Amino acid sequence: MQAGFWIRFGAAILDAIIVGIPLAILSYIVTGDFDDNIITNLLSFLYTLLLPVVWGGYTIGKRICGIKIRKVSDLSPPGIGTMLLRNVVAGIIYAITFGIATIVSAFMVGLREDKRSIHDIIAGTEVVYEG
Repeated sequence: MQAGFWIRFGAAILDAIIVGIPLAILSYIVTGDFDDNIITNLLSFLYTLLLPVVWGGYTIGKRICGIKIRKVSDLSPPGIGTMLLRNVVAGIIYAITFGIATIVSAFMVGLREDKRSIHDIIAGTEVVYEG
């Protein structure tokens, strides 16, 4: 069963709390600066890119919420290429549309029957309840 907007949002909030806040604190300890720190941004990017690859489609937040990313084609966990499409290519689209595509994606997850967003469609993925 596909995961909808609120459970995905909850997983993102958990990731921000569990991973983002400690990263920001660690980065501040290392650099003495909270403002737009490249170390925090890089580590956050690597977390969202690599953890689903090595952990079978999960991030920490997704694992806690009982959802995971998988490929639509064969229902397998995402590989590095899939996650690059999902995060980098979609991120470029979100950036060049000044965030409008991000809002459209949120509505897509909330309203589409298959609950797939723009980055899911680009990468050929879906977010589903584990099982």
